[in-house]
Amino acid sequence: MNTSPALADRHGSPAAPQPSPHPGLARHPGFRRLFRPGALTVGLILPLETHPGRPAPTMEGHIEMAQRADRLGVGALWMRDIPFYDPHYGDVAQIFEPLVYIAHLAAVTRRIALGTTGIVLPTREPLMLAKQAASLDQLSGGRLVLGLSSGDRPSDYPMFGIDYESRGERYRDAYGVLRTLLEQRYPRYDSARFGHAGGLLDLVPRPAFGRIPAIAVGQSQQHLDWLARHMDGYLAFVPQPGELATLGRAWRAQVAAQHDTPVFKPLGIGGYFDLHEDPHHPFMRVPGGFRAGREGLRDYLEQAREAGVSHIALNPKVSRQPYAEILDQLADTILPAFPAHE
Repeated sequence: MNTSPALADRHGSPAAPQPSPHPGLARHPGFRRLFRPGALTVGLILPLETHPGRPAPTMEGHIEMAQRADRLGVGALWMRDIPFYDPHYGDVAQIFEPLVYIAHLAAVTRRIALGTTGIVLPTREPLMLAKQAASLDQLSGGRLVLGLSSGDRPSDYPMFGIDYESRGERYRDAYGVLRTLLEQRYPRYDSARFGHAGGLLDLVPRPAFGRIPAIAVGQSQQHLDWLARHMDGYLAFVPQPGELATLGRAWRAQVAAQHDTPVFKPLGIGGYFDLHEDPHHPFMRVPGGFRAGREGLRDYLEQAREAGVSHIALNPKVSRQPYAEILDQLADTILPAFPAHE
C-alpha cells in the first residue's frame, strides 16, 4: 500500500499526527480567523486612538476606525477590562466596559474577531459572565475570543470586597464554573465562592459553535502547566527577539506534556507598540511593550512566526502618529505578510 505524501515524511515513514484544536474551536470563526499552526496574525488592542501622555482617549471616530480595521483585514480588536481610573496607573484603556463595547462593535463590523485582554476573572461572577459570553458569541456570529486575566491593579480589589492575594485561587474556581456552564447541558458544580448547580437548570443561550475560545492573558497567577492543560491558548507579554524561540518551545512542551494526543493551543504575544518614524528601526524595549519601524516590526514578526507565535496584539496608544497613519503603514507592509485567516 502506498503512503500518501501528506501522511509521510521525506524518508517515507508515516508523519507524526498534526496538532489540531478542540473540535468545538475548529469550527469557531473567531478562533479560525486568528490561530493556525505555522502562521501569525495581527490584532489591535483598543482604543483605536493614540494618546501618549494622557490617561484617557477621546473615543472620537472610534466606530469608523473599527470598521476600517475590519475592511483592511486586521485579525482582531482586543478590549481591556479596567473599571476604575487609578491615577497611579494613569490608563483607562477604551473607557467602555469591554463586553458591552464588544456588543456594539459586533453590530457595526463583519469579519474581525472581537476579544478581551483580558476580563479580570477573579472580580467577575462566572454565571453572569457565561450568560454574557454566550450571548455575545451568538450575536457576533462566533467572533468572540475570551481572554481572561487575574488583574494587576491591587487598588481595584477592595472595591469588589475581594482579597487581592486570593486572585489565583479565585481564577481557577471561576474558570471551572465558567467552563462547566458553557459546555455542559444542565450543569452540575459545587463552588464555595460561586454557588451550586444540581443539574436542574440550563444556560441559555448556548455558545454558537459549542465552545468559546478562552485564552490566558499573562500567567494569571498560575503555573504554565495548568494553563497548558486547561486553557485554549496563552497570550504572553512581548519578549525580546532572542527570547521568542525559548518562549515558543516552553509553551509547546507544556501543551504536549499535558495531553495524550497532539493538540494545537496557540501562543500569542501582546503589549504597547510605538511606531518609529525610521522604517528600519529595530525592536527596542519601551515600558509595557516595544518600539520599531515598520520594517523592524516585520522582521520581529517573522522571527515570532518562526518561533511558533500565532498572534500578536499591538497597542499603539503610545505612538505619536495619528492612528489612521499607523493603520496605513500596517496595511501597506504588515497585514499582507501576516493576513488574518478567512
